[in-house]
Amino acid sequence: MKLPVLNNTPATSEAGGCASGSCGSSDASVQSLPESIRAKVADHPCFSEQAHHFFARMHVAVAPACNIQCNYCNRKYDCSNESRPGVVSEVLTPQQAVKKVKAVAAAIPQMSVLGIAGPGDPLANPHKTFETFRRLSAETPDIKLCVSTNGLTLPECVDELCQHNIDHVTVTINCVDPEIGAKIYPWIFWKNKRIRGVEAARILIEQQQKGLQMLIDRGILVKVNSVLIPGINDQHLIEVSRIVKEKGAFLHNVMPIISEPEHGTYFGLTGQAEPTAAELQAVQDACAGDMNMMRHCRQCRADAVGLLGEDRGAEFTLDKIDAMEVDYEAAMVKRAEVHEQLLGQLYAQRESASQPARTALQGRTVLMAVSTKGGGLINQHFGHATEFLVYEASDNGVRFIGHRQVDKPYCEGGSSCGEDAETLLDTLLKSLQGCEVLLCSKVGYEPGVRWSRRVSSPMVSMPWSRLKMPFWRYTRRC
Repeated sequence: MKLPVLNNTPATSEAGGCASGSCGSSDASVQSLPESIRAKVADHPCFSEQAHHFFARMHVAVAPACNIQCNYCNRKYDCSNESRPGVVSEVLTPQQAVKKVKAVAAAIPQMSVLGIAGPGDPLANPHKTFETFRRLSAETPDIKLCVSTNGLTLPECVDELCQHNIDHVTVTINCVDPEIGAKIYPWIFWKNKRIRGVEAARILIEQQQKGLQMLIDRGILVKVNSVLIPGINDQHLIEVSRIVKEKGAFLHNVMPIISEPEHGTYFGLTGQAEPTAAELQAVQDACAGDMNMMRHCRQCRADAVGLLGEDRGAEFTLDKIDAMEVDYEAAMVKRAEVHEQLLGQLYAQRESASQPARTALQGRTVLMAVSTKGGGLINQHFGHATEFLVYEASDNGVRFIGHRQVDKPYCEGGSSCGEDAETLLDTLLKSLQGCEVLLCSKVGYEPGVRWSRRVSSPMVSMPWSRLKMPFWRYTRRC
């Protein structure tokens, strides 16, 4: 059986992970970027869809306070298994953060990026945030530094941001219309006053747009995050995307609202619906005409550690770090060697994937689900997956469109499954609704039979046992 080759061109991918085959950008938009900008994102897992299979990132939670309230946010909630922005287990001092970064960078040489993203807003905690950045710039010069912000105080912080090794900033912009903003933000804290309603949203939007332009003028690479809230800003995000692109933002990340009631957010308690995978893709595709789209976001915790899609934070709690002996100079040498190897693998992938796509779809569009541990390989058991990468194949090639989360793996090892195995399998198969092809290293008999029964398309195929090869190379051998 022949499937299409992943058609991600090298030039596009180098420019920031949203290749024409994966995230909706065009070759022309990428080729117009200066080489210096392309180099900035070559190993950035949050900006590059391909790089996130190879390189890791971490966040340090040094910023507890926030200057706005969002109806989808509740920073008081913490669960070690919860992947959600604003969630942390430990708030760090700048000194603790630097120590943690060194320990993680020594233990995980694939790490390329350090970000401050909460649990509040980093720029609402300027002393702690910039003290951390100052120390990291001096003591870990080989690590890229990033910051995420709601943008309220961004204009007054741009000069300070430019003084450090920070060339990537993410700004969350959910609207450019104050009437819509009033439905998302109940209040902001501005000039020592709490301001509510449309006026609060107007001030926030003005500050965001001013700060965005200032960053672009300084040559800082900007990604814009937008939370998709069905019935509130779903159609409006197309306008948001158009405006931020005009100002010079490079990448737009439209991500789904998380509104489960147990998190205690206003939207969660009032029954705000989360978008379906199809609804999210529709909005992303609608925005993609005007903007490079990011589709591999994992909505990470504010203390996330490791590759996107994994969380190794439990290995680096403060008590465990205190017991570690770290030789950072030796770690830098090792990291440089590992990064050189990983970049070689990444560029080889891009070169291989640049060949013209072959398809036998005859006008059909097919969704493929891939189970992977990373490294661009099909190398994970179906029952062990905590997420599946989803690709869309058509006569035009293959593009990455997103990922489907799994609340709990179907199989946790051993010769038999637990009492809830049937329920977990039902939930897992439901999460892959619409997918016709499954690529994984191995699958058990029952889920294999259930998969084949649920799909009647002629494109259906059982997973290939112990198949461990790159996504982009697989279809050339079948």
